[in-house]
Amino acid sequence: MGKLSIRDLPEEAYRGKRVFVRVDFNVPIKGGVIQDDTRIRASLPTIEYLGGRGARLILASHLGRPKGKKIPELSLEPVAHHLSKLTGKEVKFAPDCTNAAPEIVSRLQDGEIVLLENLRFNPGEEANDPSFARSLASLADIYVNDAFGTAHRAHASTYGMAKFFDLRLAGLLMAREIEFLTKVRDNPDKPFVVILGGAKVKDKIGVISNLVARADVFLIGGGMSYTFLKAEGREIGNSLFDEKHFEQVKDLLSSYGEKIKLPVDHIAVKEVVAGAQKRHFEGDIEKGWIGVDIGEKTIKLYKSFLKGEGMIFWNGPLGVFEIDDFAHGTMEIARAVKEACENGAKVVIGGGDTVSAIHKAGIKDEELTHVSTGGGATLEFLAGVELPGIKVLTDRNG
Repeated sequence: MGKLSIRDLPEEAYRGKRVFVRVDFNVPIKGGVIQDDTRIRASLPTIEYLGGRGARLILASHLGRPKGKKIPELSLEPVAHHLSKLTGKEVKFAPDCTNAAPEIVSRLQDGEIVLLENLRFNPGEEANDPSFARSLASLADIYVNDAFGTAHRAHASTYGMAKFFDLRLAGLLMAREIEFLTKVRDNPDKPFVVILGGAKVKDKIGVISNLVARADVFLIGGGMSYTFLKAEGREIGNSLFDEKHFEQVKDLLSSYGEKIKLPVDHIAVKEVVAGAQKRHFEGDIEKGWIGVDIGEKTIKLYKSFLKGEGMIFWNGPLGVFEIDDFAHGTMEIARAVKEACENGAKVVIGGGDTVSAIHKAGIKDEELTHVSTGGGATLEFLAGVELPGIKVLTDRNG
């Protein structure tokens, strides 16, 4: 079915209209300087599309977790300055979302932009408070959500306020996320290879359960793999183990074991610090040792599934890649995934750590088919959960 996007309206529909765009400007800031502007740049196509068609843009985002209090270090003001440089036009800044915002918005001319202060400075945002949602909605004529990374949250700006609008549109980034992740979830090209890593088993169980009918193989690594290995009867030493989800993992292996590939060798240490003495284990890991990376045999095995055809989805690093000593496996798989993409496979990457890993391997986003801006939202979408921030948008045929 799909959702109505900003491209689905006639271009003249935006001229002179106040358009509220929920963006994801949740970026790292230190001392007022933005450390990584990837998320800001990701929203530029939507901002430029609407601004170029005469819309009066009201941008809104959260930053960090201020829990309803005004915390100066989490102000979005530095983002307004940075966005001014990126767009080449002055981006006005509203020091709060309610009191100061209406007057600033009322003075906007066609094509002009205002960025509201951090939505989460108001406790009504995360509480999805109806009065806060109504006050946000009163600022605008048209609602646009371009913040896929927060689409799994039913907050005032992502859900509550949308209901006050006849038109609730997907921005260009949101539309692209929905398109690619729907393809991964419902109709992947074959063979379909899913690479899952990271520490948390619970985040991935729903993805495995929902994709298992369509996936040809799951390549499991990272901290989560040791719970799977223990469920197979392996010794995992002092490696990460999730007792709470152990029974679910056993059930998955008994039902779909032939599709789930686990590491056959490991790099392990006694202490997870840079420079620690490393030891290679095949099969079982001795007591006192902690698995931190996949070994060469596993790398070779996993690479054998990464061919230049079909579709590959990857979420979660395959070791403690933040420490260079334990990044080898993740870097090798990243390069193999890029090569598969160059040779014709469609490659979709999701999750902040995975995106950091491909960047660490020197791979640019545009060298892969799609790099998702969502973490939890991506996983929930692929697990078949209906995300409130997408559900509330206008259906294309609705």
